[in-house]
Amino acid sequence: MSSLFRRTPMRLATLLLAAQPLLVGIVSAATPPAPLVADQHVVAGDLDIGYADLGPKTGEVVILLHGWPYDINSYAEVAPRLAAQGYRVVVPHLRGYGSTRFLSPDTPRNGEPAALASDVIALMDALHIQRATLAGFDWGARSADIVAALWPQRVKALVSVSGYLISSQEAGRNPLPPSAELQWWYQYYFATDRGRDGYAQYTHDFARQIWKLASPEWKFDDTTFARSAASLDNPDQVAITIHNYRWRLGLAQGEPKYAALEQRLAQLPAITVPTITLEGDANGAPHPRPEAYAAKFTGNYEHRTLRGGIGHNPPQEAPAAFVQAVIDATRL
Repeated sequence: MSSLFRRTPMRLATLLLAAQPLLVGIVSAATPPAPLVADQHVVAGDLDIGYADLGPKTGEVVILLHGWPYDINSYAEVAPRLAAQGYRVVVPHLRGYGSTRFLSPDTPRNGEPAALASDVIALMDALHIQRATLAGFDWGARSADIVAALWPQRVKALVSVSGYLISSQEAGRNPLPPSAELQWWYQYYFATDRGRDGYAQYTHDFARQIWKLASPEWKFDDTTFARSAASLDNPDQVAITIHNYRWRLGLAQGEPKYAALEQRLAQLPAITVPTITLEGDANGAPHPRPEAYAAKFTGNYEHRTLRGGIGHNPPQEAPAAFVQAVIDATRL
């Protein structure tokens, strides 16, 4: 079963539709779905972004953002289902993944949150998308949260796994209890040259280990993993990942052009757009408790806990529930 709480009432029909796919934990299909292919490219900001584009071009736009160390295939089942419902579904490779490339070798390989979120705005501008529903998990959820907080006029609705993930370098300097610090072992590993070199040498092995720890009950197969792991062969993957985690600890500097955005984010701004947050009941990755962030969502808001052994990657582990959350968020 799933547990839900909401701040605003929903119509009975919508409630029933929302509850139905959450009644069971959908871990994985027996046969992996057809892979998503980023067969479209657009120059956006510092990047040539590779992305998949499904559904009618005139449809209401949904942008799906993946996390680390995953890729667009986290949405291999979600994207076609949303497209079949009439949505235009855009699924980009983040910087450092898949077919996305930097336009210049001189551009810093910057993984700070403001840079990743700015990529989303640049993508929307390049595709002439004025407003979209954003949905994501892990790094993708953080970027979606940031865009919703700083550019609410560009966001119709939000679906965010693990809720409010906006933070700052200052917050990252604060020590946590030992049990919480243990979950962040890779962050400290990446702070060392040994960790950087180890990630570069064992990128796929590292990703598989994170998948297992973050989703301990998800029985993904080798084909499913290999499809996403191929995106980690991007030439900028190591640099982006290492910078992201070092930046969080204040061990790496960001770019001056993002400084004003990071200052705003350090104030932990509220998110005012209609939002549904999701959490898997078997999420093995570091994540906040839903009650700790509920107050940060000041618009129409609902939280859903996905039960049945769902881990850190709900769009791939529970695609029907994720699809329904996106549909319901657009109607809040």
